[in-house]
Amino acid sequence: MRISTAVVNDQGKSLSIEKAELSAPMHNEVLVKVFASGVCHTDAAGRDLGMTPYPVALGHEGSGVVERVGDGVTTVKPGDHVVLSFSYCGHCENCLTGHPASCVHLNELNFGGRNFDGTHRIHSISGNDISTFFGQSSFSTYAVVDEHGVTKVPSTIDISLLGPLGCGFQTGAGTVLNYLKPKFGSSIIIFGTGAVGLSALMAAKIIGLDNIIAVDVHENRLKLAEELGATKTVNSNQENVAEVAKELTKSGIDYSIDTTGVPSVIKEAVNVLKPSGTCVLLGIAGDVTFNIQQEIMGESKQVVGVIEGDAVPQLFIPKLIRYYQKGLFPFDKLIKFYDLNDINQAFDDSKNGNVIKPVVRIFN
Repeated sequence: MRISTAVVNDQGKSLSIEKAELSAPMHNEVLVKVFASGVCHTDAAGRDLGMTPYPVALGHEGSGVVERVGDGVTTVKPGDHVVLSFSYCGHCENCLTGHPASCVHLNELNFGGRNFDGTHRIHSISGNDISTFFGQSSFSTYAVVDEHGVTKVPSTIDISLLGPLGCGFQTGAGTVLNYLKPKFGSSIIIFGTGAVGLSALMAAKIIGLDNIIAVDVHENRLKLAEELGATKTVNSNQENVAEVAKELTKSGIDYSIDTTGVPSVIKEAVNVLKPSGTCVLLGIAGDVTFNIQQEIMGESKQVVGVIEGDAVPQLFIPKLIRYYQKGLFPFDKLIKFYDLNDINQAFDDSKNGNVIKPVVRIFN
Protein backbone atom coordinates (compact mmCIF):
# COMPACT_ATOMS: atom_id res chain seq x y z
CA MET A 1 0.00 0.00 0.00
CA ARG A 2 1.07 3.59 -0.58
CA ILE A 3 2.08 5.54 2.55
CA SER A 4 3.71 8.81 3.52
CA THR A 5 6.73 8.50 5.80
CA ALA A 6 9.51 10.66 7.28
CA VAL A 7 12.83 9.47 5.85
CA VAL A 8 16.47 10.36 6.47
CA ASN A 9 18.46 9.56 3.36
CA ASP A 10 21.97 10.37 4.61
CA GLN A 11 23.64 10.79 8.00
CA GLY A 12 22.80 14.07 9.68
CA LYS A 13 20.34 15.22 7.02
CA SER A 14 16.91 16.63 7.78
CA LEU A 15 13.85 14.40 7.56
CA SER A 16 11.85 14.53 4.35
CA ILE A 17 8.23 13.42 3.94
CA GLU A 18 8.19 10.90 1.11
CA LYS A 19 5.79 8.55 -0.58
CA ALA A 20 6.69 4.90 -0.12
CA GLU A 21 5.29 1.40 -0.50
CA LEU A 22 4.47 -0.64 2.61
CA SER A 23 4.27 -4.42 2.27
CA ALA A 24 1.38 -6.32 3.82
CA PRO A 25 1.83 -7.73 7.34
CA MET A 26 3.15 -11.28 7.64
CA HIS A 27 1.54 -13.91 9.89
CA ASN A 28 3.10 -12.50 13.09
CA GLU A 29 2.62 -8.83 12.21
CA VAL A 30 0.07 -6.06 12.63
CA LEU A 31 -0.85 -3.22 10.26
CA VAL A 32 -1.48 -0.03 12.25
CA LYS A 33 -2.93 3.27 11.09
CA VAL A 34 -0.66 5.68 12.95
CA PHE A 35 -2.38 8.67 14.52
CA ALA A 36 0.65 10.19 16.23
CA SER A 37 4.27 9.54 17.22
CA GLY A 38 6.47 11.18 19.83
CA VAL A 39 9.84 12.71 19.05
CA CYS A 40 12.57 11.14 21.19
CA HIS A 41 16.31 11.77 21.46
CA THR A 42 16.83 8.30 20.00
CA ASP A 43 15.16 9.49 16.78
CA ALA A 44 17.75 12.28 16.61
CA ALA A 45 20.46 9.66 17.17
CA GLY A 46 18.98 7.60 14.34
CA ARG A 47 19.16 10.67 12.12
CA ASP A 48 22.69 11.72 13.08
CA LEU A 49 24.72 8.71 14.26
CA GLY A 50 24.19 6.09 11.58
CA MET A 51 22.88 3.55 14.07
CA THR A 52 20.49 2.18 11.42
CA PRO A 53 21.38 1.82 7.72
CA TYR A 54 20.29 4.75 5.56
CA PRO A 55 17.82 5.51 4.15
CA VAL A 56 15.78 4.99 7.31
CA ALA A 57 12.17 5.84 8.11
CA LEU A 58 12.24 7.16 11.68
CA GLY A 59 9.71 7.17 14.51
CA HIS A 60 9.43 4.82 17.47
CA GLU A 61 6.78 6.21 19.85
CA GLY A 62 3.76 5.49 17.70
CA SER A 63 0.10 5.13 18.60
CA GLY A 64 -2.84 4.29 16.40
CA VAL A 65 -5.55 1.84 15.45
CA VAL A 66 -5.14 -1.71 14.17
CA GLU A 67 -6.22 -2.08 10.54
CA ARG A 68 -5.26 -5.69 9.85
CA VAL A 69 -3.51 -8.59 11.57
CA GLY A 70 -1.58 -11.60 10.34
CA ASP A 71 -3.09 -15.04 10.78
CA GLY A 72 -0.78 -15.81 13.73
CA VAL A 73 -1.68 -12.72 15.78
CA THR A 74 -3.91 -13.34 18.80
CA THR A 75 -3.45 -10.37 21.17
CA VAL A 76 -5.04 -7.59 19.08
CA LYS A 77 -7.68 -7.31 16.38
CA PRO A 78 -8.78 -4.68 13.83
CA GLY A 79 -10.22 -1.63 15.55
CA ASP A 80 -8.10 -1.95 18.70
CA HIS A 81 -6.25 1.14 19.90
CA VAL A 82 -2.56 0.39 20.39
CA VAL A 83 0.75 1.88 21.49
CA LEU A 84 3.87 0.76 19.62
CA SER A 85 7.03 0.00 21.59
CA PHE A 86 10.42 -1.64 21.09
CA SER A 87 10.99 -4.95 19.31
CA TYR A 88 12.09 -8.09 21.13
CA CYS A 89 12.27 -11.73 20.15
CA GLY A 90 10.18 -13.19 22.98
CA HIS A 91 12.22 -16.41 22.98
CA CYS A 92 15.63 -15.72 24.55
CA GLU A 93 16.36 -16.19 28.25
CA ASN A 94 16.01 -12.49 29.06
CA CYS A 95 12.66 -12.22 27.28
CA LEU A 96 11.33 -15.37 28.91
CA THR A 97 12.31 -14.17 32.39
CA GLY A 98 10.45 -10.88 32.03
CA HIS A 99 13.23 -8.59 30.77
CA PRO A 100 12.52 -8.10 27.04
CA ALA A 101 14.37 -4.75 27.02
CA SER A 102 17.50 -6.84 27.56
CA CYS A 103 16.63 -9.17 24.66
CA VAL A 104 19.79 -10.67 23.20
CA HIS A 105 18.53 -9.61 19.76
CA LEU A 106 17.50 -6.09 20.82
CA ASN A 107 20.00 -4.17 18.72
CA GLU A 108 19.47 -6.07 15.51
CA LEU A 109 15.68 -5.97 15.83
CA ASN A 110 15.48 -2.27 16.65
CA PHE A 111 18.41 -0.80 14.75
CA GLY A 112 19.22 -3.35 12.03
CA GLY A 113 16.59 -1.90 9.70
CA ARG A 114 14.93 -5.22 8.88
CA ASN A 115 11.95 -7.12 10.25
CA PHE A 116 12.11 -10.41 12.16
CA ASP A 117 12.45 -12.51 9.02
CA GLY A 118 15.33 -10.41 7.70
CA THR A 119 13.33 -8.65 4.98
CA HIS A 120 12.07 -5.08 4.62
CA ARG A 121 8.50 -3.82 4.75
CA ILE A 122 9.11 -0.26 3.54
CA HIS A 123 10.27 0.43 -0.02
CA SER A 124 10.82 3.57 -2.06
CA ILE A 125 8.59 4.23 -5.05
CA SER A 126 11.51 3.13 -7.23
CA GLY A 127 11.64 -0.20 -5.37
CA ASN A 128 14.67 0.29 -3.11
CA ASP A 129 14.55 -0.88 0.51
CA ILE A 130 14.08 1.65 3.32
CA SER A 131 15.21 0.66 6.81
CA THR A 132 12.65 0.28 9.58
CA PHE A 133 13.45 1.96 12.91
CA PHE A 134 12.69 0.30 16.25
CA GLY A 135 10.55 -2.23 14.41
CA GLN A 136 7.89 0.38 13.59
CA SER A 137 8.99 3.59 11.74
CA SER A 138 5.98 5.40 13.13
CA PHE A 139 6.49 8.82 11.53
CA SER A 140 4.34 7.25 8.85
CA THR A 141 0.69 7.09 7.94
CA TYR A 142 0.77 3.30 8.39
CA ALA A 143 3.23 0.91 10.01
CA VAL A 144 3.74 -2.85 9.99
CA VAL A 145 4.83 -4.03 13.45
CA ASP A 146 5.59 -7.42 14.97
CA GLU A 147 2.99 -8.51 17.52
CA HIS A 148 5.59 -8.16 20.32
CA GLY A 149 5.79 -4.43 19.58
CA VAL A 150 2.05 -3.77 20.03
CA THR A 151 0.20 -3.02 23.29
CA LYS A 152 -3.57 -2.70 23.41
CA VAL A 153 -4.79 0.41 25.25
CA PRO A 154 -8.23 1.82 26.18
CA SER A 155 -10.15 3.51 23.37
CA THR A 156 -11.56 6.06 25.84
CA ILE A 157 -8.34 8.13 25.87
CA ASP A 158 -7.15 10.33 22.99
CA ILE A 159 -4.91 7.94 21.10
CA SER A 160 -2.67 10.82 19.95
CA LEU A 161 -1.46 11.33 23.55
CA LEU A 162 -0.29 7.81 24.20
CA GLY A 163 2.65 7.15 21.86
CA PRO A 164 5.43 8.40 24.18
CA LEU A 165 4.41 5.70 26.67
CA GLY A 166 6.12 3.30 24.29
CA CYS A 167 9.60 4.68 24.95
CA GLY A 168 10.43 7.94 26.75
CA PHE A 169 7.77 7.87 29.45
CA GLN A 170 8.16 4.12 29.87
CA THR A 171 11.94 4.48 30.23
CA GLY A 172 11.84 7.09 32.97
CA ALA A 173 8.95 5.70 34.99
CA GLY A 174 10.04 2.09 34.54
CA THR A 175 13.55 2.80 35.76
CA VAL A 176 12.07 3.89 39.07
CA LEU A 177 9.10 1.53 39.40
CA ASN A 178 10.53 -1.63 37.80
CA TYR A 179 14.28 -1.43 38.30
CA LEU A 180 15.21 0.72 41.29
CA LYS A 181 12.06 0.09 43.33
CA PRO A 182 13.20 2.69 45.89
CA LYS A 183 12.15 2.45 49.50
CA PHE A 184 9.43 4.76 50.77
CA GLY A 185 11.07 7.85 52.24
CA SER A 186 14.39 7.46 50.43
CA SER A 187 16.07 10.07 48.20
CA ILE A 188 16.61 10.40 44.46
CA ILE A 189 18.32 12.97 42.27
CA ILE A 190 17.49 13.20 38.57
CA PHE A 191 19.87 14.91 36.14
CA GLY A 192 17.98 16.24 33.14
CA THR A 193 14.29 17.11 33.23
CA GLY A 194 13.25 16.20 29.73
CA ALA A 195 10.57 13.60 29.07
CA VAL A 196 12.58 10.72 30.55
CA GLY A 197 13.68 12.62 33.65
CA LEU A 198 10.24 14.03 34.40
CA SER A 199 8.68 10.60 33.97
CA ALA A 200 11.14 9.25 36.54
CA LEU A 201 10.27 12.16 38.80
CA MET A 202 6.53 11.48 38.60
CA ALA A 203 7.16 7.82 39.38
CA ALA A 204 9.24 8.79 42.42
CA LYS A 205 6.37 10.93 43.65
CA ILE A 206 3.98 7.98 43.27
CA ILE A 207 6.19 5.92 45.60
CA GLY A 208 6.55 8.74 48.12
CA LEU A 209 10.23 9.61 48.38
CA ASP A 210 11.30 12.22 50.93
CA ASN A 211 13.74 13.97 48.62
CA ILE A 212 13.11 14.20 44.88
CA ILE A 213 15.79 16.50 43.45
CA ALA A 214 15.63 17.66 39.83
CA VAL A 215 18.70 19.14 38.12
CA ASP A 216 18.72 21.04 34.83
CA VAL A 217 19.86 24.30 33.22
CA HIS A 218 16.47 25.26 31.76
CA GLU A 219 14.28 27.24 34.17
CA ASN A 220 11.06 26.35 32.33
CA ARG A 221 11.79 22.65 32.82
CA LEU A 222 12.68 23.08 36.48
CA LYS A 223 9.43 24.98 37.06
CA LEU A 224 7.48 22.07 35.55
CA ALA A 225 9.53 19.61 37.63
CA GLU A 226 8.45 21.41 40.78
CA GLU A 227 4.83 21.32 39.65
CA LEU A 228 5.10 17.57 39.02
CA GLY A 229 6.52 16.70 42.42
CA ALA A 230 10.17 17.72 42.81
CA THR A 231 10.90 18.62 46.42
CA LYS A 232 13.97 20.58 45.29
CA THR A 233 15.08 21.92 41.91
CA VAL A 234 18.66 22.90 41.09
CA ASN A 235 19.88 24.99 38.19
CA SER A 236 23.38 23.59 37.86
CA ASN A 237 24.56 26.81 36.19
CA GLN A 238 23.70 28.70 39.36
CA GLU A 239 24.12 26.27 42.27
CA ASN A 240 26.57 23.56 43.29
CA VAL A 241 24.68 20.29 43.01
CA ALA A 242 26.89 18.40 45.48
CA GLU A 243 26.50 21.08 48.14
CA VAL A 244 22.72 21.13 47.75
CA ALA A 245 22.57 17.33 48.00
CA LYS A 246 24.74 17.34 51.10
CA GLU A 247 22.51 19.91 52.80
CA LEU A 248 19.43 17.77 52.14
CA THR A 249 20.91 14.36 52.98
CA LYS A 250 23.94 14.23 55.25
CA SER A 251 25.09 10.79 54.12
CA GLY A 252 24.38 11.28 50.41
CA ILE A 253 21.64 10.37 47.93
CA ASP A 254 20.21 6.86 47.73
CA TYR A 255 19.56 6.84 43.98
CA SER A 256 20.59 8.97 41.01
CA ILE A 257 19.48 8.94 37.39
CA ASP A 258 21.35 10.55 34.51
CA THR A 259 19.37 11.27 31.36
CA THR A 260 21.86 13.66 29.77
CA GLY A 261 24.70 11.43 28.62
CA VAL A 262 27.16 14.24 29.45
CA PRO A 263 30.35 12.73 30.97
CA SER A 264 30.81 15.41 33.66
CA VAL A 265 27.16 15.07 34.69
CA ILE A 266 27.47 11.28 34.88
CA LYS A 267 30.44 11.63 37.22
CA GLU A 268 28.48 14.01 39.41
CA ALA A 269 25.52 11.62 39.45
CA VAL A 270 27.85 8.99 40.93
CA ASN A 271 29.69 11.29 43.31
CA VAL A 272 26.53 12.59 45.06
CA LEU A 273 25.52 9.06 46.05
CA LYS A 274 25.83 7.74 49.57
CA PRO A 275 27.93 4.59 50.08
CA SER A 276 26.04 1.66 48.49
CA GLY A 277 23.95 4.08 46.41
CA THR A 278 22.88 3.29 42.84
CA CYS A 279 23.30 5.44 39.73
CA VAL A 280 21.28 4.55 36.63
CA LEU A 281 22.44 5.76 33.22
CA LEU A 282 19.71 6.43 30.64
CA GLY A 283 21.35 8.89 28.24
CA ILE A 284 23.36 8.07 25.13
CA ALA A 285 26.95 8.71 26.23
CA GLY A 286 30.54 8.17 25.14
CA ASP A 287 33.67 7.64 27.23
CA VAL A 288 33.63 8.50 30.94
CA THR A 289 36.70 8.09 33.16
CA PHE A 290 36.39 6.93 36.78
CA ASN A 291 38.85 6.05 39.48
CA ILE A 292 37.17 2.76 40.29
CA GLN A 293 38.57 2.45 43.82
CA GLN A 294 37.90 6.01 44.95
CA GLU A 295 34.65 6.75 43.14
CA ILE A 296 32.83 3.43 42.88
CA MET A 297 34.18 0.22 44.43
CA GLY A 298 35.57 1.81 47.58
CA GLU A 299 32.09 2.94 48.60
CA SER A 300 30.17 -0.03 47.16
CA LYS A 301 28.37 2.16 44.65
CA GLN A 302 26.58 0.69 41.67
CA VAL A 303 26.55 2.21 38.18
CA VAL A 304 24.16 0.50 35.79
CA GLY A 305 22.55 1.08 32.43
CA VAL A 306 18.84 0.40 32.05
CA ILE A 307 16.99 0.14 28.74
CA GLU A 308 13.29 0.97 28.32
CA GLY A 309 12.71 1.00 32.07
CA ASP A 310 13.22 -2.78 32.25
CA ALA A 311 9.56 -2.96 31.26
CA VAL A 312 7.31 -5.51 29.63
CA PRO A 313 5.35 -3.01 27.54
CA GLN A 314 2.18 -5.08 27.39
CA LEU A 315 2.05 -5.04 31.21
CA PHE A 316 3.63 -1.70 32.08
CA ILE A 317 2.00 0.68 29.59
CA PRO A 318 -1.53 -0.14 30.84
CA LYS A 319 -0.31 0.50 34.41
CA LEU A 320 0.97 3.94 33.42
CA ILE A 321 -2.36 4.70 31.78
CA ARG A 322 -4.18 3.78 34.99
CA TYR A 323 -1.87 6.10 36.93
CA TYR A 324 -2.68 8.81 34.38
CA GLN A 325 -6.41 8.25 34.77
CA LYS A 326 -6.03 8.66 38.55
CA GLY A 327 -4.13 11.92 38.13
CA LEU A 328 -0.87 10.40 39.41
CA PHE A 329 1.07 10.41 36.14
CA PRO A 330 0.02 13.58 34.24
CA PHE A 331 2.26 13.07 31.23
CA ASP A 332 -0.04 15.16 29.03
CA LYS A 333 1.54 18.26 30.63
CA LEU A 334 4.77 17.47 28.79
CA ILE A 335 3.29 17.23 25.29
CA LYS A 336 3.03 19.72 22.43
CA PHE A 337 1.56 18.62 19.10
CA TYR A 338 3.00 19.24 15.62
CA ASP A 339 1.79 18.44 12.12
CA LEU A 340 3.78 15.91 10.12
CA ASN A 341 5.02 18.61 7.74
CA ASP A 342 6.54 20.44 10.73
CA ILE A 343 8.51 17.42 11.94
CA ASN A 344 11.94 19.07 11.60
CA GLN A 345 10.73 21.98 13.73
CA ALA A 346 9.61 19.45 16.33
CA PHE A 347 13.12 17.98 16.38
CA ASP A 348 14.65 21.46 16.76
CA ASP A 349 12.30 22.41 19.61
CA SER A 350 13.16 19.20 21.43
CA LYS A 351 16.90 19.79 21.05
CA ASN A 352 16.89 23.39 22.29
CA GLY A 353 14.71 22.61 25.31
CA ASN A 354 11.69 24.67 24.26
CA VAL A 355 9.41 21.62 24.31
CA ILE A 356 9.59 18.62 26.62
CA LYS A 357 7.84 16.07 24.40
CA PRO A 358 6.93 16.99 20.85
CA VAL A 359 4.33 14.67 19.37
CA VAL A 360 3.76 14.58 15.62
CA ARG A 361 0.16 14.10 14.59
CA ILE A 362 -0.14 11.93 11.49
CA PHE A 363 -3.95 11.78 11.35
CA ASN A 364 -6.08 14.29 13.27
